[in-house]
Amino acid sequence: MFAMTFFIVLFIVLMQFLWKYMDDLVGKGLGFGVLAELFFYAALSMIPMALPLAILLASLMSFGNLGEKSELTAIKASGIPLIQVMSPLIVLITIIAVGAFFFQNDVLPKAQVKMWTLLFSARQKSPELEIPEGSFYDQITGYNLYVRKKNPDTGMLYGAMIYDVGHGDNPTILLADSARLAFTPDMDYLYLHLWSGEQFENLREQNMNSSNIPFRRESFVDKELLIPFDANFNRLNEEGMRSQYVGKNISELRTSIDSLSRRVDSIGNRTAEGFTTLAFPTLAPAMGQKVKVKYQGGKKIAEKQKESGKKAVNPVSLDSLLLALSPAQRDQVFSGAFALQSQRKSEQEFRAVQVGDEKGRLIRHRIELIKKYTLSVACIIFLFIGAPLGAIIRKGGLGAPMVISVMLFLVYYIIDNTGFKMAREGIWQAWAGMWLSTFVLLPLGIFVTYKAMNDSAVFNPDLYKTWARRLLGLPESRQVTRKEVVINDIDRPVVMAGLDRLQRRSQAWLKRYPRRQSYRDYWMKPLRRHPVAVLGDETDALVAVLNDSRNLKIIDKLNDYPILMWLWIYCPFRNLKVRKALMWFAPAGIIFYLLSIPYTRRLHDDIARIDKTTAALQGIIAEIVSTENSNDADSSVSSAQ
Repeated sequence: MFAMTFFIVLFIVLMQFLWKYMDDLVGKGLGFGVLAELFFYAALSMIPMALPLAILLASLMSFGNLGEKSELTAIKASGIPLIQVMSPLIVLITIIAVGAFFFQNDVLPKAQVKMWTLLFSARQKSPELEIPEGSFYDQITGYNLYVRKKNPDTGMLYGAMIYDVGHGDNPTILLADSARLAFTPDMDYLYLHLWSGEQFENLREQNMNSSNIPFRRESFVDKELLIPFDANFNRLNEEGMRSQYVGKNISELRTSIDSLSRRVDSIGNRTAEGFTTLAFPTLAPAMGQKVKVKYQGGKKIAEKQKESGKKAVNPVSLDSLLLALSPAQRDQVFSGAFALQSQRKSEQEFRAVQVGDEKGRLIRHRIELIKKYTLSVACIIFLFIGAPLGAIIRKGGLGAPMVISVMLFLVYYIIDNTGFKMAREGIWQAWAGMWLSTFVLLPLGIFVTYKAMNDSAVFNPDLYKTWARRLLGLPESRQVTRKEVVINDIDRPVVMAGLDRLQRRSQAWLKRYPRRQSYRDYWMKPLRRHPVAVLGDETDALVAVLNDSRNLKIIDKLNDYPILMWLWIYCPFRNLKVRKALMWFAPAGIIFYLLSIPYTRRLHDDIARIDKTTAALQGIIAEIVSTENSNDADSSVSSAQ
């Protein structure tokens, strides 16, 4: 199953690669061997993207099938925990993760070098020559070719018009009744054979301003023309791509990172030293100290060193020096200062671009180094997400597992791509950006595994409906139906005692708490959770006992009992000091109080319904007992007679 899902996912991502670079490949006349080689190396380069998704999908399908067929339930019933069931997969995925690490380090750099070299070579190849009818063709460098009609069988072109625009202001125009195009044997030139035509050429000189421009006209019966057009597929040298970060293994990346770090630090130190020796060097001793700036690891380190053995010099007033000069001299000084500042600005901009390029290369090398490890970790994490998730949802096949896998992988891809862009732009550190997806998905894997091991109903919709109903305080109606088979009939004395106790509790609660609390009572004498919980528990227990009754009136009356729920709005804070503070802080306290009014009224009405329903049940049971006693008395009289 893993092999099947892996090749399916690899095919999908390979199609995405083809769609992305289709414009660079279509219409170039590339041979089947070149395309097959490119797709092979592209497939190898896509493995880091396809492998985690394949592991996620395969583990989801495997454990989903086990759960759907109740095989996983039987395994757990025999005392085997889920982690033990997963142990063979853990060993297998660990081996795959180790293999993925060596693949990332040894195979992937070579595959990426060959793939990008082939792709750039295909981009530089001239397009396949396909001249249309009735429109200009401009894919031949320096020429525009128009053909009125062509014969596909013989290759003849009729009504040809050729514009040679490679001579600037002196274009050459050729008109021919018929022509034929062919490639030279070395495929470096187009051989154009023209019949029965004319050639027009401007003879404008470089400095000619006259509107009367001479031209040359030539008529020909048979003319031959060679046009440079390289139709060969020329492979670029792989050494240039091999020196990039995509073509290096871990040791080469670390070596490059060390050299790039030293280069960035060196440029930064040279720039800092240049700042200290630029303008006004004589003013530094006057300040009594000098500042030395160093760069280490791309960070500025400023060190102040006081000069010893020198006396402080009073600072020179520049305004007085400038006022002593003549206006012409001052203009000369200002012009020289402006020119000097422009030169220094250009130098600093060049150095900033140079440092930015070097830092960008350094960041990309660090990102590529971390990517060597992230794939292996992602494989293990996706196993601990997919297998427990399959055990929870218990759905096999390609339907639900595929949807869940794609959604989870999209989340992973978005998070990973966001971290990559943040690291590439230098906003985050490289390790933070590249490990971001792992930091996000690792807690999810731990949570899902824990829930699956404890058989938690994570995807039970009723659980979330109940949770939302309790959060929003929505009422819930009771659904009691008559049992088809009743084994034990109700014990009436016990039931009557329970009804009396429930009625006393409900009446005591109604006397203690009014239907609408005052603002002060809401904060100082709030509702207590324990009495409400006891009333709810006793009501549920009494309903469970009376559900064994054979009388339909009792069963119908049980549905009148409300389901009591404790809501946080009844008593938002248990601490008395906090409640006092909120009571005196009127805006917040009034908001809480106003929100609580409809819920406290409904609770009061529910408990009043409990009291009323309990009294009605007592009357029904008393009526049943009276009827039974009357029937017994009648039967006794009839038997005596």
